[in-house]
Amino acid sequence: MTPPPTAAPPADLDGLFAALADPTRRAVVERLGDGPAATTDLARPFDMALPSFTQHLGVLESCGIVRSTKRGRVRTWRLDPEGLGPATGWLATQRERWEQRLDQLDDYLASGAVTTESPEPPDTVPGKDPTP
Repeated sequence: MTPPPTAAPPADLDGLFAALADPTRRAVVERLGDGPAATTDLARPFDMALPSFTQHLGVLESCGIVRSTKRGRVRTWRLDPEGLGPATGWLATQRERWEQRLDQLDDYLASGAVTTESPEPPDTVPGKDPTP
C-alpha cells in the first residue's frame, strides 16, 4: 500500500532548496564542512566582487545553513548543521516512500503476475490477413 502524500513542505524548506540550488552557495557549504572561514577566504576561489559574494552568504545565513561571528574587521562563517535538518528530514521521508514502492514492485515481479508474452496488437484479429 502506498503511504498517503505528506503535507506540503514548509516554506523554509523551499527557501533551503532554493539556496542550495546555486553552485556558488553549494561550494561554500562544502568548504565550510571543513571548518570555519573568513569571508575573504571563502570568496577567494570565486570570480566575483566581494559584495556579490557576500549576498550569497546572506542567503545561506537567512536560511539557517550558516552563521557568522564578527571579531574586529573579520567576519568568520560556520556551517550550522541544524539548518539542513528540514531538508534532511524531507529527503529521508521521500527515500523511505520510494524504497517502499520499489519493494512492492519487486514483490509484484517476483510473484510471477507479469508475463513476458507480447499481447496481440488491438487492430489485428488472429487468422485474418492485416493487409487490405
